Amino acid sequence: MVLDALIPGRFQRYVALGDSFTEGVGDPDPGRPNGVRGWADRVAAQLAGQDDRFRYANLAIRGRKLPQILAEQLRPALALEPDLVTIYAGGNDILRPRVDIDTLMTHYDRAIGQLRANGATVLVWTAFSGQGSAMYKPMRGRFAYYNELVRESADRHGATIVDFWRMREYDDWGWWDLDRLHMAAPGHELMAVKVLDRLGIRHSLPAPTPRPLPVLTRREQRSANWEWTKDHLAPWVRRRVTGRSSGDGLTPKFPELARPMDIPSTR
Repeated sequence: MVLDALIPGRFQRYVALGDSFTEGVGDPDPGRPNGVRGWADRVAAQLAGQDDRFRYANLAIRGRKLPQILAEQLRPALALEPDLVTIYAGGNDILRPRVDIDTLMTHYDRAIGQLRANGATVLVWTAFSGQGSAMYKPMRGRFAYYNELVRESADRHGATIVDFWRMREYDDWGWWDLDRLHMAAPGHELMAVKVLDRLGIRHSLPAPTPRPLPVLTRREQRSANWEWTKDHLAPWVRRRVTGRSSGDGLTPKFPELARPMDIPSTR
């Protein structure tokens, strides 16, 4: 679809919805609320550098499933009357042992329609392919079905797709955090570039590079896998079993529209 985002200052009210992907987990920044930065903050800073009227809110909270995102974030987002919305939801649901994707996506489709109803540009994501991941590989059929329903909703409502599934760069684990679930800082930097490019917006972000990965022997790889299982996978499973979430007790980083924290010095 043809975007009118090429007009300077086209966006003045950007609201980001979602889970850890949009909150910025994997990209630590102790000086920010919830201790993370992320791609959405980077996109907002670039947009703010082009228009003094620009304001930004980020309602995303890690660990949230799609029904929670819609219940907690949709109404506040609509109340802010955004002209740009990004939403990526459903990843935490798909990773559960059981999920009704059709019912899930019916609710998602309705929400996308509501966000589009007032004329906002809405960006939605396909799921990461997980082609190189032993953990994600058994889920790829679910991911593909989710993606097809996302594409249908985007076509129906005129939303814009950021096609994570086809971003082959992310098959390199150098873009990912040590937990293998969230993007590392370079991954968030790359996603910010992808989003701005998808919107057709000029920006000053440099081309990022993945973090270097050591070449491991087979024995070292087994040891690394064990450490990952102990430090990251086991706690994740434990939270699933006990019904807890990594986002328990957290509030949105930026619940109200405001100027971003880091505005670039050049336009």
